Amino acid sequence: MIPAFSRRSRDTQCTIEIEHSENYLHAHVELDDESDLRPGDRVRVHGAPIQVSFGQRLKLRRPATVERAPWLERQWTRLTARFELSELYEISFSSRRRL
Repeated sequence: MIPAFSRRSRDTQCTIEIEHSENYLHAHVELDDESDLRPGDRVRVHGAPIQVSFGQRLKLRRPATVERAPWLERQWTRLTARFELSELYEISFSSRRRL
């Protein structure tokens, strides 16, 4: 395959931290090998879906696969990300009065 169009992948382990509480709603994944992820890269965490009830916090270990984006896809992701970011400028957080 041509390197500019093919993905390379490798397996690693990761730590998943999920919290669903009154103060927080987040999910974080930290790779063990501290990979330097770049635009277009993909991380797939393996295992059954995780469900967290309100008021619960979990910290799990799972295997993960990191897929490196090929050069061409990386460039395309960088280019299109600039346009997607500009969509955020159209959002308004102001309150409106209803008559």
